[in-house]
Amino acid sequence: MAETAAITGAAELGGAVRWRGRATVAKYWADDDLRRATPYEVLEGDNLLLTAGATLLLNRLCGIAGTALDETNARVCVGDGTAAAAAGQTDLQGTNKFRKLVDAAPTVSGNQAFFWATFDTSEANFDWEEAGLANAAAGATLVNRFVQSFGTKTSSLQWTLTITVTAS
Repeated sequence: MAETAAITGAAELGGAVRWRGRATVAKYWADDDLRRATPYEVLEGDNLLLTAGATLLLNRLCGIAGTALDETNARVCVGDGTAAAAAGQTDLQGTNKFRKLVDAAPTVSGNQAFFWATFDTSEANFDWEEAGLANAAAGATLVNRFVQSFGTKTSSLQWTLTITVTAS
């Protein structure tokens, strides 16, 4: 009886961990100084945590093998796929895909982790319809997937993609 009360009490206190991912694309002109410029447009989208991504996170939490999402491995990814996000997906779904190493070491503040990269004028020039976070340039685990029309990036633009992960 006491065990049942403890389990019920834990559930009532919100024992479930919730994952929320947010992709933010800030758009700049090619000649903008990103340290000073204000983006001409900012778009956001929500994500789906993929099964492979959840497995990677749990393995890393338990000290089991898996490539870390650190400054040498973490990639923010964009593609032109429009298929609905599904938990069993393991990669972006589009024909055009680009994985960009993060600009700096990911940061953690409280219950949030931040990953970001700048795509210069020569990178990922196609329709951005999906985004995600991966742990390698190729053969990676895609942690999450966003399906959101961010627009068409061209060689006259530079865009930054920030992925924020919140656990609560």
